Amino acid sequence: MTHIKVNVDGTTYEDDVEPRLLLAHYLRDHLGLTGTPIGCDTSNCGACTVDLDGATAKSCSVLAVQADGCEVTTIQGLAKDGTWTALQRAFHERHGLQCGYCTPGMIMAARDLLRENPHPTSDEVRQALEGNLCRCTGYQNIVRAVLAAAGHEVASGQEVASGQEVTEEATT
Repeated sequence: MTHIKVNVDGTTYEDDVEPRLLLAHYLRDHLGLTGTPIGCDTSNCGACTVDLDGATAKSCSVLAVQADGCEVTTIQGLAKDGTWTALQRAFHERHGLQCGYCTPGMIMAARDLLRENPHPTSDEVRQALEGNLCRCTGYQNIVRAVLAAAGHEVASGQEVASGQEVTEEATT
């Protein structure tokens, strides 16, 4: 067993863990933070994406011992006092989710994009999310939600084509 100390969503935890335990399983099974789903255990789908010391990480490809001394933010750590972030609201309002399984990872990856690029184009959104798979939405509403959170109020029926720059004429 290896002793770790990690800050998750603002709370510090100290635990003895198996050296081979994945961060995704630590979050879910040891801390009860089931908002971070495990989709593939191979880092292909991105559903388990979390923020690890200020950068996105697929928690199924990080060992819990690698997070020792780190700050981890999960989807459950975003809302403060029950109030969703603008990005979470945009996903809800723009129907950027369907079954919801990929949504935590999509939101965490989009959050990272908006931190680095607060006014992305639709191409930049698509590129930032390319490591996250969604089998339900076709990505259109996900892109629309990220653009809305960035301040581009894309009309709900409007196509957001790859390469399209969102302009004032294209917003409502």
